[in-house]
Amino acid sequence: MPDAFSNRHDLAVVGGGIFGLSIAYRALKEGLSVVVLEKDHIGAGASGGVLGALMPHMPARWNPKKEFQFQSLMRLEAFIQGLEAETGLSTGYGRCGRILPLTTQDKFDHHLERAAEADERWQPLKTGFTYQVEAQGSRADWLSPKAAPFGIVYETLAGRVAPRAYLAALAAFVREHGTLIEGACFEAFDEATGAITGKGIASALAAGRLVLASGPESFDHLKSLTGEMIGRGEKGQALIMEGAGLEDLPAIYCDGLYVVPHDDGTVAIGSTSDRDFVDSAVDPVRTEELIRRATAFCPRLEGRKVLSVWAGIRPRCNKRDALVGNVPGHERVFVATGGFKISYGIAHLIADALVAELTGSTPAVDLPPSYRPGFHFKR
Repeated sequence: MPDAFSNRHDLAVVGGGIFGLSIAYRALKEGLSVVVLEKDHIGAGASGGVLGALMPHMPARWNPKKEFQFQSLMRLEAFIQGLEAETGLSTGYGRCGRILPLTTQDKFDHHLERAAEADERWQPLKTGFTYQVEAQGSRADWLSPKAAPFGIVYETLAGRVAPRAYLAALAAFVREHGTLIEGACFEAFDEATGAITGKGIASALAAGRLVLASGPESFDHLKSLTGEMIGRGEKGQALIMEGAGLEDLPAIYCDGLYVVPHDDGTVAIGSTSDRDFVDSAVDPVRTEELIRRATAFCPRLEGRKVLSVWAGIRPRCNKRDALVGNVPGHERVFVATGGFKISYGIAHLIADALVAELTGSTPAVDLPPSYRPGFHFKR
């Protein structure tokens, strides 16, 4: 009997952000036929931000989640090199390192302990990545000594990427090897037939399995499927300033903000985090706050021109960790969401693990138990 659907794929991915495109990329590399459905345009949601901070968890109280992120950041450079070679596009990736100011004696002592644990967990002799406590006044050409009266931590695992350039490279690969439909607003998936419906979606579209990777909207879809609202959106805001001469400096994390120099002569500052918000529009008051706070600990930003400001709604699971895997009670529906602030650093391994689940293969790195659906859903 002929297939009623003229446009059938092995996999449909809902969402053209970093999780959705990374999953599509990985699935295509595994030989699956893939369609990505993005309701607006690539990077229209939280993944279209500007910060690009690839920062590791602290090397203390080690657990599977921290190990997964460590492995992700360790392996990201090779992954990025492959993607850039395949597409001919730069992602703005670089291993920039990070400065953390120490403001009290207790923090100084605490980070000495973390440095010792980093020697065990990061294995600097093998990996080359170090976590060192340096004296007060160190790197004062970048971080104000007043912001770090008890010295600093300087670690070399942290990196940066240009978020929109990274998305563009992934999207280019998906367009060439699969199908990417922008302006396609997903509404429903019939698990019996594989039919996918929604505004901007042709009636003949079907898929064997579906992955929900549409950021905060994934939570609404999951509620309709399971009856449980297991996450929410949180608003964030960041900005880009002119950064000529700062390109080779490390990122700084101070006063709850990141300052991240990029290789294109810009510097990103962010981000805020608001659980209560009216919309995703840029708030000028928040913009001024970001500039004021960042220039206070980073004087070389003073007087530099603001080039662009971004605001968006990021997905955050109620239990904080990302959610990846098969949706309970729905054999052919999967989900990848809730990466919140660390999505860019872990997306490639999230994709590897989920596609391994789809194909019955072994992932490069096992997902932490707290990323699995059984951790997030009651049923």
